Amino acid sequence: MVKVTRQYRFSASHRLHSPQLSDDENRQVYGKCNNPYGHGHDYVVQVQVSGPVDEDTGLALPVEVLDGLMERLVLRDVANGNLNDLPAFAEVVPTTEMLAIEVDRRLRARWSAVFPETWPQLDGVRILETKRNVFETIGARI
Repeated sequence: MVKVTRQYRFSASHRLHSPQLSDDENRQVYGKCNNPYGHGHDYVVQVQVSGPVDEDTGLALPVEVLDGLMERLVLRDVANGNLNDLPAFAEVVPTTEMLAIEVDRRLRARWSAVFPETWPQLDGVRILETKRNVFETIGARI
């Protein structure tokens, strides 16, 4: 069994602001991330997959298939955009925690159609937002 982690980079902006909180509470909870004009990040998304190595190819994952899936399901929507504009964040604050859950959800929704066999399995998604902030989903429990 081998674990494979594939990385994808994109830039996007967001504003952290909850309509359930007052303006003062939003500033207190989100600090500078509550800037009305938003702010941006250069995100790194890591998709973690596991499976046995195929004896014929020597691969645990056909990376070009995963690359295509990520492009269609995630990168087209988020790259160089504002996360607040995505329908998934219409009612949810687009924190990086919620972005990780959304990426995981999108991949799991189409995983078995693209990878119909038992393997590879999607283990989770990790997003590096800054040098100090890393967010990770844990398996299929999202």
